[in-house]
Amino acid sequence: MHRTPPPTLRLGLLVSLFLAPALLCLCPARADEATPALKKFQKPVDDAIDKALTYLAKQQDRDGSFPTPMGRNTGITALSVMAFLAKGHVPGRAPYGETINRGIDSILDSQHFNGMLVGSSRVHGPMYCHTIATLLLSEVSGMVDPERQRRIDEALGKALRVILSAQQSPKSQSLHAGGWRYQIASPDSDISCSGWALMSLRSARNSGAAVPTEAIEAAVRFVLNCRSSEGGFAYQPGGPPGLARTGTGLLCLELCGHHRDRVTLAAGDWILHHLPNGQYDDFFYYGMYYASQGMFQLGDEHWERFGEHMYRLLLRLQRDDGSWPESGGNERQAGPCYSTAMAVLAMSVAHRQLPIYQR
Repeated sequence: MHRTPPPTLRLGLLVSLFLAPALLCLCPARADEATPALKKFQKPVDDAIDKALTYLAKQQDRDGSFPTPMGRNTGITALSVMAFLAKGHVPGRAPYGETINRGIDSILDSQHFNGMLVGSSRVHGPMYCHTIATLLLSEVSGMVDPERQRRIDEALGKALRVILSAQQSPKSQSLHAGGWRYQIASPDSDISCSGWALMSLRSARNSGAAVPTEAIEAAVRFVLNCRSSEGGFAYQPGGPPGLARTGTGLLCLELCGHHRDRVTLAAGDWILHHLPNGQYDDFFYYGMYYASQGMFQLGDEHWERFGEHMYRLLLRLQRDDGSWPESGGNERQAGPCYSTAMAVLAMSVAHRQLPIYQR
């Protein structure tokens, strides 16, 4: 989904706001040519994604958000909107253009006076919701009508300033410097929240925003601090590696210039030795999403082997109504819109429609 970045930029506090009129994207990116091992999955995967998007569109609330057991959640709404974008659907164009627009409006309407994009006081860890919502706004900037673009310009500048400010919050340990956690002023960092924050900054920078290079570099250093001796990545420095954590670390490094280097290849090898077994794995959909995106960026035999395993597993788990069932653990609290959106984002990676994930 190629787009033309706004040509005129005005600097705000450390980061510019997008000011030019929106240019609607009419030329979707070309999907990757599948290898023989993955080509057989093209039709069933496309059919599964189409069923999933039909399901998601039916779930959208009147205010444009997507329901969760936790109340209105900008992170899950943003993930659900990105699921439509990942298949090549764009704002304002049938069949899902208005679904996308309503989702964007819901996120814009959620912004607080301090710039935070959160929709409910019940949200645990507002920086997660904020960074995912910021990523969505950055990805759709340049695709929408002029009035929505004006609102995105204003909201996105504020949202990015929150992320940059939170990164500068003092940390209790030097190994946590450069990262993010649940709250703006958290004294530590984790790779999960930091992954979303880093991707939102990287996406905005790709679009022409004046995101400081130092912010990207500091975030990458934190990600590397989470690397374990086995080649996987931990939730926090010194902890044990896990699939979702390793997928996060791999994707962040691949998107920030570490393509197929010693560290990312080792992460890919770790993932292949720890393939997910099913929906009751810890953070199953989170892991499938990040590992899929990271292994696709890594490419070659790593992507082929992981892709075949992922497609078989997710196709088997999809329900008749197009949704994916909730997994165990903390993910159960997020509901089926979350699990369905994450499954779509994992399975649609080879379509290369979301600009941040194009390789």
